[in-house]
Amino acid sequence: MSTALVVVAHPRGDSLTAQLARRAVARLTAAGHAVDLLDLHAEGFDPRLGPEDEPDWADPDKEYSAEVRAHMGRIAAADVIVVVFPLWWFGLPALLKGWIDRVWNHGFAYGGGPRPALKGKRMLWIPLVSYPEAKFTELGWADPVERLLRVGISEYCGIEDATVHFVHDSLRAGGSALAEAEGALAASGIVPRA
Repeated sequence: MSTALVVVAHPRGDSLTAQLARRAVARLTAAGHAVDLLDLHAEGFDPRLGPEDEPDWADPDKEYSAEVRAHMGRIAAADVIVVVFPLWWFGLPALLKGWIDRVWNHGFAYGGGPRPALKGKRMLWIPLVSYPEAKFTELGWADPVERLLRVGISEYCGIEDATVHFVHDSLRAGGSALAEAEGALAASGIVPRA
């Protein structure tokens, strides 16, 4: 049985972001995955990077804080990582950015060994964008955001099978956006098409 880690980064449990994450959990479970739901806000994750979790380039074996080691364990246990979040200011919310900064750390996600801990995992990023697709593309944001997520984070950390699926017009999408989560999982090959 494959294990999926579904990460959600939104302060409200009733948000469309949270609803999409729950839909992803349901679809993954129905497809036979064991699912670990990581709601960063609900679990009280602290996104601030302190000295205990700052990378030490000279020491890839640095022991990070207990909180970070626990999150590293959850990532290591997953075969698939699905991250659902709102795109704010054309980037990751501070909570999610802090999770990447603190947990996807030197000696774990990159550097320090012949085989990064994340190599061979599959990843799906599902950012919710308030702009309609045509406007988002016209403004020139689709390519840099997709490149940041797929190449700058995933591939840099050894995840070669990474996909970005934007949910556009999220402020007006309503129920149709929920189908987007299922479509993204199917399009990425993480679950079979319904």
